[in-house]
Amino acid sequence: MEQLYSITEVAKAFGLSVSALRYYEDCGLIAPAARRGRVRQYDRAALERLALVQLWHVDGMIPLAGTAAVMASEQAGERKALLAAQRDGMTARARRLERAAAVLTHMLDCHRDRPLDCPVTHAHIDARVDAALAGEELADDFLPPATGTGTG
Repeated sequence: MEQLYSITEVAKAFGLSVSALRYYEDCGLIAPAARRGRVRQYDRAALERLALVQLWHVDGMIPLAGTAAVMASEQAGERKALLAAQRDGMTARARRLERAAAVLTHMLDCHRDRPLDCPVTHAHIDARVDAALAGEELADDFLPPATGTGTG
């Protein structure tokens, strides 16, 4: 007979709370192999499925809904399309974070007492106001490419 593991044992082994495992079950991500009384029991196949959930959700940083979609995909092409969409969204967020870090670094390095006294910041603010008044989207990266994180 295959060994079964209680929900408490699985939670501890995988670094999760029992409530997280119950939530994963509610989402259809995992299913217990059996119940002994009121205690959920998991077999090796369920543990492998849980490890896949962690691969996509924890390691791949895919939200649970996306994880469920990836796990439900039966064709490699469909799964790759879902994963590519997740990766592309993550890459776009990473670019926004890099830009935000550059803005904050510039503001920290700037020696001016007031932000608008900084020529780089002032130029950006002027461009932002002009774009807003013209109904256009501002399309710049705050810092000129040659400037990097200059000190303004």
